[in-house]
Amino acid sequence: MFANRRIPRSVKSVGLLFAAMSLSFIASAATDIYTAAVDHAGRSESDKQRDATDKPAEVLRLGGIKPGMTVLDFLAGAGYYSELLSYIVGPTGHVVMYNNAQYLKWSEGWEKRFTGNRLPNVERKTTEFNNIGLGENVYDAVIMVKSYHDLYMVDPKEWPKVNVPATLDQVVKAMKPGATLLLVDHSAKAGTGSKDANELHRIDEAYAKKEFESHGLKLVAEGQMLRKPEDKRDAITYKGPSVGKTDRFVLMFRKTA
Repeated sequence: MFANRRIPRSVKSVGLLFAAMSLSFIASAATDIYTAAVDHAGRSESDKQRDATDKPAEVLRLGGIKPGMTVLDFLAGAGYYSELLSYIVGPTGHVVMYNNAQYLKWSEGWEKRFTGNRLPNVERKTTEFNNIGLGENVYDAVIMVKSYHDLYMVDPKEWPKVNVPATLDQVVKAMKPGATLLLVDHSAKAGTGSKDANELHRIDEAYAKKEFESHGLKLVAEGQMLRKPEDKRDAITYKGPSVGKTDRFVLMFRKTA
């Protein structure tokens, strides 16, 4: 009986408005700032190939990094994450890509990343661990991606023993109250502490949690996006059959006031 009834123009307009809002919401959900950073047209093919293994949009989404933030990429290597952070924080934000001299020497391709001032909001900082020079209450967020275990490496020729507590003290001191620290690393077997950092480039997740919490940080979130339960955690991570197949923990800490 209502088949021929006319729908008022105002009702139609409201309906179209809600439909448009729904489509806009779906589109924004599908392409948020993290996905947009990964999809950025300026990224290199080598970085894009790494995305399938690292799932950077999911990792950085957990970290909650936003436009306008000042972010430290600690032991950033060649700057894969530094570039993504550059797009996320935008022109009002600032990224510090930190390495020590030896870590930068091991990192290939970072020069090309900065050709032509293509990442103007990224500052490259290269200092040694005994005096990094990060300042105090500077950063809204810090990320350490597959580099925390390297603090426990020892190589008399290229990587002398690091004072890890003192180094982490500098990082935490540089964080603002309430700032976050996003930690990603290769899982070692439970109960091994830092023992496998040198040979296998892995570290025990429980050990990591305890150490960062001992420096005044509170664990507030954990991500499962990089879990590989089939990983036996007994093989070296950066070469051979385990490359891209390691179990990795993703932890987000917050600095207590």
